[in-house]
Amino acid sequence: MGWDALRQWDEDVARVEPLTGGVANDVWSVRVDGHLAVARLGSRSAADLTWETALLQYLDRAGLSVPVPIPTRDGRLFADGLVVMTYLPGGPPETRADWRRVAGTLRDLHRLTQGWPQRPGWRSSTDLLHAEVGTRINLAAMPPEGVARCRAAWARLAGRQTCVVHGDPNPRNVRMTAGQVALIDWDESHVDVPDLDLVLPNNAAGLGSDAYDVAAQASAAWEAAVCWDDEYAVKRLAEVRAV
Repeated sequence: MGWDALRQWDEDVARVEPLTGGVANDVWSVRVDGHLAVARLGSRSAADLTWETALLQYLDRAGLSVPVPIPTRDGRLFADGLVVMTYLPGGPPETRADWRRVAGTLRDLHRLTQGWPQRPGWRSSTDLLHAEVGTRINLAAMPPEGVARCRAAWARLAGRQTCVVHGDPNPRNVRMTAGQVALIDWDESHVDVPDLDLVLPNNAAGLGSDAYDVAAQASAAWEAAVCWDDEYAVKRLAEVRAV
């Protein structure tokens, strides 16, 4: 059905302009009932979208600033691969103090989601020590030597507590105002080791040197695997030390 599915929210809904989003989705600002919102069209399964929308509702109720799914006229949180969410104002983090606030928000996310079930079809970094495939990751497509390096990096996380990680806390996915830090674009969120979210500019999360090295290596390995084999993935794999 594509963008025609928007009529399930409002007969007079209108797309306003395209927004930058993940490579897997088409993202637009829209007007629903006269209010600015964000619509994301993709090919994720119903189980995947059920997991994501339930998470966002839970985090909103817990006090985090996140995009909240707007129901269709008959009460569904998504329809035909389309999700419509509240628009969050703000700009990207710019200073060290800004990034410290981001780190605090990420740690709130991690604290609130300990024991959360895995996103359907996904694997954590430590799951991939033994599995080869998980949603956007297919280790069989990577060079064996690269897989060995990635797995060596992830093995350093083995045995740690897991929770929901945002998965992509780059400046484009943070909306800051004086009073709030909002995290947007939860398309990469899944259950994993929290330090993967905390490789931030200027070590704003305050990780010790060893902890930062473990997290940075595991994060580079994850991004290489999830993006393989574009130029960025090749660059990130080069940052993962040889076994």
